[in-house]
Amino acid sequence: MTHRRIPVLAHRIAAPIAAPLLVALLVACQAPANDAAPDSATTAEATAAPAPNAQADSGRSASVDGASPAGPTAATGAMLDPDAATREQLIAVPGMTAPAADALIAGRPYETMVAVDQALAKHVGPAERKTVYARLWKPIDLNSAAGDEILLIPGVGRRMRHEFEEYRPYRSIEQFRREIGKYVDRDEVARLERYVTIR
Repeated sequence: MTHRRIPVLAHRIAAPIAAPLLVALLVACQAPANDAAPDSATTAEATAAPAPNAQADSGRSASVDGASPAGPTAATGAMLDPDAATREQLIAVPGMTAPAADALIAGRPYETMVAVDQALAKHVGPAERKTVYARLWKPIDLNSAAGDEILLIPGVGRRMRHEFEEYRPYRSIEQFRREIGKYVDRDEVARLERYVTIR
């Protein structure tokens, strides 16, 4: 008797669950074919639509080695090169003006950041130039840069300039990290490192 009742109980339990599922399947199968079109079109548009920064990047030219100079700037914090950046890239830099960008392009090539600063000074003020130098920079040589050039680095004052100069000659960037790390935290050392090189 017990074995005969099991299929009956299973049927009674399964019926209430199966009925709504069957109704849902029937409704889905009877929906008009064009109801799905907007969703698929929307999905296609979303897939094809460029990322917010893609349009700005599309106008940027490749550098000499074939890589976009703007790509590393966005992705890794690398600076735009005053000698290689396009007019569009320059104008997009916060603090930069169109006349300043034109003057910068007209004065190429630049030997030092002091020369870059002099070209921009005719069109943008000191505060704006500091803003520009957060994105646009020609790395300065730790061992030969003049004090005036070191002071162009945003956030560097006379005391930090002295620390830069005190540890010359630098033989490696690791030495720079170690010595300057005595005065500022790791994040600030990493920020300052973007402005310097050892030639």
